[in-house]
Amino acid sequence: VVKSVAGHDKGDFQVVIGFEKNNVLVCDGKRRRLDSPKMKNTKHLQVTKTILDRNSLLSDAAIKRALRGYIEGRD
Repeated sequence: VVKSVAGHDKGDFQVVIGFEKNNVLVCDGKRRRLDSPKMKNTKHLQVTKTILDRNSLLSDAAIKRALRGYIEGRD
């Protein structure tokens, strides 16, 4: 799980689902779905200590559920 520190999605938590050169592909299951992930520069992301298991990355609904729990836990 990463937190966006720049861009329109600043402050949002997302999951990294892939890598391309100096960028990563991220999605949140809501605005950015698995079928259209966002390419984000790694310097615009803050890494968290949370690592999700593969079952949490199988569908958009599972990703939303996993991130909702993470966001509620930080408040």
